[in-house]
Amino acid sequence: MTNTSDDVARQARRDGTRGINKILVANRGEIACRVIETARRLGIATVAIYSDVDRHALHVKAADEAICVGASASSESYLKIDAILAAVRDSGADAVHPGFGFLSENAAFAIALEKAGVIFIGPGVRAIESMGDKIESKKIATAAGVSTVPGHPEAVADADEAFRIAKQIGCPVMLKASAGGGGKGMRVAATLDDVRSGFEAARNEAKTAFGDDRVFVEKFIEQPRHIEIQLIADSHGNCLYLHERECSIQRRHQKVVEEAPSSFIDADTRKAMGEQAVALARAVNYRSAGTVEFIVDANARFYFLEMNTRLQVEHPVTECITGLDLVELMIDVADGKPLPLQQADVPLLGWSFEARVYAEDPDRGFLPSTGRVTHYEPPVPRAVVADIVARASEDALVRVDTGIEAGGEISMYYDPMIAKLVTWAPDRDAALAMMRDALDRYRISGVSHNLPFLSALFSHPDLAAGKLTTHFIEDHFPDGFDSYRHESAACTRLPVVAAWLTRQCKRRDQLSVSAPLHTASSVMTTNPAGFNGLAVFDAENTRIDVDDDRLDKVESDWQPGEWHFTGSVDGQQISVAVNGDDARWHLSSDGSRRDYRVVEPHVAALVAIMPIKAETDLSKVLLSPMPGLLTRVLVNVGDTVEAGQELAVIEAMKMENTLKALEAGVVSAVTAAEGDSLAVDAVIMEFE
Repeated sequence: MTNTSDDVARQARRDGTRGINKILVANRGEIACRVIETARRLGIATVAIYSDVDRHALHVKAADEAICVGASASSESYLKIDAILAAVRDSGADAVHPGFGFLSENAAFAIALEKAGVIFIGPGVRAIESMGDKIESKKIATAAGVSTVPGHPEAVADADEAFRIAKQIGCPVMLKASAGGGGKGMRVAATLDDVRSGFEAARNEAKTAFGDDRVFVEKFIEQPRHIEIQLIADSHGNCLYLHERECSIQRRHQKVVEEAPSSFIDADTRKAMGEQAVALARAVNYRSAGTVEFIVDANARFYFLEMNTRLQVEHPVTECITGLDLVELMIDVADGKPLPLQQADVPLLGWSFEARVYAEDPDRGFLPSTGRVTHYEPPVPRAVVADIVARASEDALVRVDTGIEAGGEISMYYDPMIAKLVTWAPDRDAALAMMRDALDRYRISGVSHNLPFLSALFSHPDLAAGKLTTHFIEDHFPDGFDSYRHESAACTRLPVVAAWLTRQCKRRDQLSVSAPLHTASSVMTTNPAGFNGLAVFDAENTRIDVDDDRLDKVESDWQPGEWHFTGSVDGQQISVAVNGDDARWHLSSDGSRRDYRVVEPHVAALVAIMPIKAETDLSKVLLSPMPGLLTRVLVNVGDTVEAGQELAVIEAMKMENTLKALEAGVVSAVTAAEGDSLAVDAVIMEFE
């Protein structure tokens, strides 16, 4: 495929004189690696900054030079403006790219760089200040003719005023931090009874995350979709919209899956949303990359939500459908160059999906996971952005943006994102199929991760049909997610695969040591939704008679030691992540995980009568489910608590996590204090 827009951009660079020679990336992780990659391709030197805990991180290795800016906590390093300015001076960098998060939307940081004579690769201060305040941004949007959600235009004084406003607007309402972002400082009050507690929770979380506890109230749109418009604008009066992204699949207001374009938006709506986004950008004299987010109802009516004055986490899907490198365009705009194309020149090529791979345990309520990554093997080698942006064929593509490698550490101090897995194909169905296969091929060990949950999402028929709302996860997984109970279409074939894998290993062993090859095996599992049965093999090792009620033909090129099985069972294709060897298998497919032991029948008979170790009774203690900071203890010694009552709040990876009582009881001891740093399974309180 010929990418004319990218050719134009490159020619423009050749014709001009670049003023930026060295970029300091004021961020960490995958976005720092992403910016460094494009800068290197453009011949620009890069400087990484790092905290104590990030000393050996991938972004530090990727840059030309690196400077430590402080202790592990972000407030003592990545948010420390003076330390970053010192790193700029010491390195001789003439520009700073902030990535996303941290100081990317901090007006004081942009002002400090301007005073130091350093180029900020981002928008102007006015845009950052006005769009960073949700109350002010809504006023500007209304004046610019942008459709806005009904609500109260000012910050709310207290919980009582929030209640009065909610009663006037009508529930459900959204209680949202004015300085918020990334799902922090947001609560939905479905009824008036929820308003006061929701207001306090939003205000407390906003104060912790942003140092600004202002909260406002607006109408909550039911059955909403979250659709956003990507913008790029220069300092010469040019502003373009680069189509839309759908980000409706969210958990706790955090995006999990993104796609571009949206299957719900037609050309006329796309144009209307794009033009309103451009009007808002022009109203604040915007330059650089930015995103205008809209909430869209079931009738395709759209309302302004907020503007993010930075590069978005999900920008790769836009790059894939336009063939434009957004980081490169940001650098050129900051360098004073005009955009190399007009609105009519912006391509719309195929379809792209992004899945956010997090260090978290979906089976334990998505609790964040920390520790060292002992094995890291993405489905493809790290893709070079330039190769994807300038792709030369109609083939499907897989891209992995990451800041982690084997031996790297997932720290309690930062966001738990491991990587962004991106697929692109000429059509939506092909991009979906690529994503499902890539998720099963992804291997991460040492920390818990959400790959099984992502597989379950991408295997869901409603996602395939484009039936999305921001309540997708709540509606389809109302009781949470448990990969060992999740029933995917692959479940009935997994025990057959386990038996066949063992048979293949036995055949290898027979060739090497002349071991006897038994014709039958028992497939056993201790999983809640498991399978226990007898598998009898035929002489050719291609058919397995399972419990006399079915005959399964297995076809695959899998060899012992491989981490991925691709093949068919009775003609049905199946992709399975494989971990184990010989007789013990940990298999995962389409979000369903199962553990199998494949043994000879007489061994299975003995296992069946073995005693089972009793589980430890933990009902009398409250343990910390994650490493984090104990910010609040909500009960005292002697208090009687009810099942479901909130007991304590732990802050970890920039999010507040409320711990609740599993059953009624009386608090006999509180063994941890507010401000304590807790390890996993640290005792917080005890009950009689």
